[in-house]
This record gives sequence, structure tokens and C-alpha cells, in this order.
Amino acid sequence: MSKIDITLKDGAVRQAEAGTTLQEIAEAISRNLAKSALVAKVDGQTVGLRHKLEHSAQVEFLTFDDAEGKDALRHSASHILAQAVKRLYGSVKLGIGPAIANGFYYDIDTAHTFVPEDLEKIQAEMEKIVKEDLPIERREASREEALRLFDEMGETYKQELIRDLPEDAVISLYQQGEFVDLCAGPHVPSTGRVKAIKLQSLAGAYWRGDQHNKMLQRIYGTAFEKKSDLDTYITMLEEAAKRDHRKLGRELDLFSIQDEGPGFPFFHPKGMIVRNELENYWRKLHVKYGYQEIKTPIILHQRLWQQSGHWDHYRNNMYFTTIDDEGYAVKPMNCPGGILIYRSQHHSYREFPLRTAELGLVHRHELSGALHGLMRVRSFTQDDAHIFCLPAQIKAEIKGVIDLFNTIYGTFGMSYHAELSTKPEKAMGSEEVWEEATAALQEALEEYGMPYKVNPGDGAFYGPKIDFHLRDSIGRTWQCGTIQLDMQMPEKFDLTYTGEDGAKHRPVMIHRTCYGSIERFIGILIEHYVGAFPAWLAPVQVKILPITDRHLDYAEKLAADMRTRDIRAAVDDRNEKIGYKIREGQLEKVPYMLVVGDKEAESGTVAVRKRGHGDMGAMPAADFVAAILAEIAAKK
Repeated sequence: MSKIDITLKDGAVRQAEAGTTLQEIAEAISRNLAKSALVAKVDGQTVGLRHKLEHSAQVEFLTFDDAEGKDALRHSASHILAQAVKRLYGSVKLGIGPAIANGFYYDIDTAHTFVPEDLEKIQAEMEKIVKEDLPIERREASREEALRLFDEMGETYKQELIRDLPEDAVISLYQQGEFVDLCAGPHVPSTGRVKAIKLQSLAGAYWRGDQHNKMLQRIYGTAFEKKSDLDTYITMLEEAAKRDHRKLGRELDLFSIQDEGPGFPFFHPKGMIVRNELENYWRKLHVKYGYQEIKTPIILHQRLWQQSGHWDHYRNNMYFTTIDDEGYAVKPMNCPGGILIYRSQHHSYREFPLRTAELGLVHRHELSGALHGLMRVRSFTQDDAHIFCLPAQIKAEIKGVIDLFNTIYGTFGMSYHAELSTKPEKAMGSEEVWEEATAALQEALEEYGMPYKVNPGDGAFYGPKIDFHLRDSIGRTWQCGTIQLDMQMPEKFDLTYTGEDGAKHRPVMIHRTCYGSIERFIGILIEHYVGAFPAWLAPVQVKILPITDRHLDYAEKLAADMRTRDIRAAVDDRNEKIGYKIREGQLEKVPYMLVVGDKEAESGTVAVRKRGHGDMGAMPAADFVAAILAEIAAKK
């Protein structure tokens, strides 16, 4: 047999016989690689380890640490789920079963109504299939052969999927033991590689997401390579459930979502305090970083959105109205309004960089099934900024934005990582302009010394972007800040400035947000802090607890004095025992409680209880005020 060259990721070249499987190549390299590899990339295409190499190629082995490795393992787990269900419930019909973020699901059509107790039985059967260590083998079939096979199996949904494939499509089947499924793959080599499985929940799902189709039953689960990793993940989910911002939002009286406005949050007085503090902090910081605040209208004429490209690229997510028999749209983004302000006067190169910032209310139509508390809403405030600059200023401005992000995220005790997203399939502008813009972002990141990963094809339709993913206190990541470099909008709106040579030139436009959405950021902070906001953000910073009614005057005097110093102080004047008042304050997650009785009233002191620390002892009231003011100012 002929020899072929295998070029590995590190540049090393190995030889093998043509027809050797990737699994055999991994085993020849090292036993550890053979044990950890789940799939591989061959010349950039992800394939299973049973794939035979017939020609020289570049090969990269992928483990559970790689996104493709996770997907392959979890996709294989979905097939194990479907096999277990067929073993247990007989004549079920299968829909689809993909890997998803953090797990997998399978949609099933059966007369049996699944209940949570069934998940234990199904999982036990899945674990049997894992122990059987069945090879997961791929084969290709003709359209006619595949249709005949799934007709014999009574799998009508699979037949529908096959008929909808292009005529020249390669139809691949995967088999493990008695179970065969229609699937593009790839999968791990055998069921035994899926070491740790957990079925999690049940839901309904319309076939192919169409409400006119039949409702199927969806089983969700997750899978990991190691049981210890699964246990850690389940613990994190339990912790996340305690932190659910929707539950805490109700308990702490911060916000609500009403039936009369699905996806449109209502902020209650305490929630408005948190929101206003975030906005105040944002404003002060933006003044420091050289931004000017603007405000643009919520409703603007249809022709603006046609000119910006949103009409063609974003119309399905927009809301519309008619005014004086002409079409208008509720803004889904702030940038066209910011452009109109720029265009309202002439500009010189001497003004650049020109930084404008806006807390702009936007509306986007989200499907009702996608709505989720403050995390996914239809109405939210973006903390947008638009920087107009010279091409030579791009990198310096992007690094300045990263500095600003570091300051903001550090204030909340959150680390982050950056992702560079490149040209999507549907995009405005020439390839050359996209390459120039992408290179500018990449160089700025590298000069700043910031690690990043590339997300091919995930940019905005008008330019590449850097997304910032925050890590919260239990390790979850949230996409918040973004920097988008735009060389399209200035062209579309004919934006110009007068250059040093006296001629007209085109500015570069940078879009960026720090919080992303204030509503979503508040939801993230509620979960990050478990509702126990730091003193500077807390709706009630100090609660004063008089032991009896005769101490009420002293308590009210203390509160009034604190309020004159902008400390949010409240008095619990209820005729309740002091222990009860303390427990209530703890449930409300108040940073400080001050117990006052005869001794405190006579000496001008307060008995301090600090959240998370308990009784801190007595101190002069003036000393406490000075200490909390310093804590608030430092945003500890």
C-alpha cells in the first residue's frame, strides 16, 4: 500500500499507510492521545476517528477541551438517548437530536407521555448502552436506500428530512448495535466514550419549530467525559437555580414582567435605584474617557432604516407604525440616530476622535419562547457609543475602549475573555474593506496583549467585532460588551470630514457597548451577587432597627442624617422583636443593619451588623457614617 504524509498541528509530519484510520494514527502517536481524542479535523473538516485517510492531509486531533470534541460527545449522547427510548418504549418516532450549548436533546413522537420519573429509567438504559461500548459506525446510503430503510422502521420524520435534502446531498447513517439514525455526524468512536450522562428535563417542541406541525416531546440532557466534571456542572446548575434573577427579582421587589407586556420589563422603586446607580457610574466614567452624551428618537422614518441596511437585514426583528400615512419603525439599534447627529454639522479632522455615547431605548421582536426574565427581552436600553475617527486612530481608540471595559468589569469583580468575529455570510461591503477592518481589530488586540479567539462568520452585517464574555462568580460566561468596526455606514450615509489637505474624507465609525443591555446586565449582577449587591448598588444600604418604640426618635434622627449625606437608610419601625427584624433584614440582603437601644441612644453609637459577618460591635454613629461613605465612594 502507498504511504501518505500526516501533518500534525505542531507541524510534525508522520507517515502511514493509505487507508489507516485516524484512531490508529492517534494510537501510533501516543496512548494518551488515543484515549483523549474524540474526533479530528482533516484539512479543516471535522470527522470521526473511524475515518480512513486515503491521501496526505493536515490532521488535528480534538478532545473534550475543544468545542468540536464536546459537540461530538454530546451528539453521540443524543443517539444513545434515542436508542434507549426505542428499547424501552418500542414504536416511537424520532425527530432530531442535536448537541446544543452545554448538552443535547432529542425530539420524540410517542403515545406515551413522558414524566420526570421516566428520565431515571431512560438514563439507566443509556448507562447500559455505554457499558456495552457499541462501535458507532458511519456509512453512506443512496436516497432510495435511506427512504426504504426508514420506511421499514416507521420513521416518517426521517423520511421527510431525507426528501428535503438537495438531490446531490451525501446521505450518511450512523449505527450502534441495533440502532440506526440519519445523521451528518461526526460521532465519537463508540458508546463507551460517553462516560458521564445526566438527563435533565422535559419540554414540548413543534416539529421543525413550526407551530402548525405536531408537538413532539423533547428530552434534554448533558454529557461529560468525566463524572467529576458532570458533578461540578450539576452543582453549578443547583447554585445557578438559587441565583435565578427572576426569583430574586420578585423576592427583592426589583422588577417584574407582566402579562400585559411580555418581554417588556417593569422596574420597581428598588430596581430603579440599582439601574440609576449603574447609569450614574456609566455617565461619570464616560466623561472621564472623553465622551459626549446624546439622545436620539425611538421612532424614525422607514427610509432611514432602508438606507442603513436594517430594512434588508433586520426587518423580522423590528416593530413598525404609520404616521401621517408614511412608514416609520421603532429603532432596534441606536447607530442610525447617532449618524444623523454627526451629519447635522460639518466636521474637521481636528475634532477627531469624536466620541458620542447614548443610553438608548431600543425594541427588538423576540419570539415568545425565547423570552427570559431580563436576559432576553423585547425592550432594553443599550449603552451605545459611536466613535468617529481617522484610520490612523483606530487602534488607539480600540485600546482606549478596552481600558474602559477593564475599569467597568473590574468594578464588579468580573474577569472576561475576548472573541473576534469575522465577516458573516450576508454582509455589506467589499472583501477588501472587511479584511482591512478585521486586521485593524486583530492588531489592536495583539498590541494590547489581550488573548482572544476567532469566531469565523459571526460579525455584524456591517463590520467585524470583538465581543467580551464576562465570567461571573460561579464560572458562567455572559456576552456583554462589544466593539464593532464599521466602514460601511459612513459610506451609506455619505459621512465626511474636512482633512488637513482641505478635501473631504470618509471617517471610520466604531460602535461599542460596555453593559450591552442595562436590563440584561442587571440580571447578570443579580445572579453574580445572589441579590446581595455591594453597598454602593444596594437599594437600601443601611437599615436601622430600634429595639422598642422609645428608641424610634433616635433611629429616625440617624436615618435623616444619613439621607442628607446620600446614604440610602431606612428605619424598621414595626412593633416586632429585634431578632425578627434582623432576620427580615438578612432576607432583604441589606449590607448594614444598625441596632439601637438605650445604650446607643445615650452614647450616640450604633451596634453594627454587617451582611455576611454578623455582629461587628458598637461604634460612634459618626464613625460608621464615615466608613460607609468611604466604602460607597470606593465601590468596594
